[in-house]
Amino acid sequence: MMLGKSRVGLRAMAALAASSLLLAAGCSSGGAASPAASGSAPASSAPAAANLTMTFLPKNLGNPYFDTSFKGVQAAVQAVGGTVTQVGPAKGDDPAGQVSYINTATQQQVGALIVSANDKSAICDALTEAKTAGVKVVTFDSDTNPECRDLFINQATAEGIAKVQVDIITSEIGDSGEIAILSAAANATNQNAWIDMMKKELAASHPNVKLVDVVYGNDDDQTSFDKTAGLLQSHPNLKGIVSPTTVGIAAAARYLSTSKAKGKVMLTGLGTPNQMREYVKDGTVTEFALWNPEELGALAAYAAAAMVKGEITGKEGETFKAGDKEYTIGADATVLLGEPYKFNKDNIDNFNF
Repeated sequence: MMLGKSRVGLRAMAALAASSLLLAAGCSSGGAASPAASGSAPASSAPAAANLTMTFLPKNLGNPYFDTSFKGVQAAVQAVGGTVTQVGPAKGDDPAGQVSYINTATQQQVGALIVSANDKSAICDALTEAKTAGVKVVTFDSDTNPECRDLFINQATAEGIAKVQVDIITSEIGDSGEIAILSAAANATNQNAWIDMMKKELAASHPNVKLVDVVYGNDDDQTSFDKTAGLLQSHPNLKGIVSPTTVGIAAAARYLSTSKAKGKVMLTGLGTPNQMREYVKDGTVTEFALWNPEELGALAAYAAAAMVKGEITGKEGETFKAGDKEYTIGADATVLLGEPYKFNKDNIDNFNF
């Protein structure tokens, strides 16, 4: 009898539990199904918040140029209410290293990638996968193939950057004689574009100036320093060096500043004022050029945020705000920061980057 009673009790308890579950389910279902009664919209119909989590991927870490760019990125991302993380390889000629960081950012489901490409093609597959996963891809400083990204933030036109460097060096050497180029990595998209344009500008407008060599310092200080020494040894009649890379021009200036070639072999290119100030003031360098990399980084971040929020798609003619300025998207989904700026002893102390 006792056993029978316990079985009955168990059945009763089970039935009660089942009834409670059905009642709870009914209450839950009724609550979710009656938003009209409370005047609120279903949660699923509310617009999703923009994913303003970003990854900043320069060519390499520890590069003063990209450190300055990142300051602009951070300020812009903070202004739009997002977050950003900087990652990257140790060397500026490591596209495979960039690929691994792109893949990680894709797996982390960031909203946007801001990338300066070490190679225009080598990182394309990884970027395409990122785009397929919903990540907005904005390149800056150094582009990929256009189909691999959503937008490219260009510091200036290749023609403009090439011309300002050619104008400076040809003026300083009297528009006659031998010059050489000290570049970054041999596969750097932006460097190669500028070098091609410099060659065309020299051929078209400076027939008495001969480009005798192009060497690569791989955006490494010591390598660039050694390549400068090698150029002077290989070309005893060299009158000028153009280095379209901030690491290269600083390393070349450091070598020239203590050599017999100081004041005899002219040096120009692209550098930052803080790197080049001492060499301008001691007479090693007369004039060089650059844009503001902090402004370039900020523009890239604002553009990425506008893409994530759906304000722009990359179509030519679209406009967006970056701080207090408005920019227009040009052909091939490219946005132009502006023209390069020349730095010399008269104005270099007006800048701090």
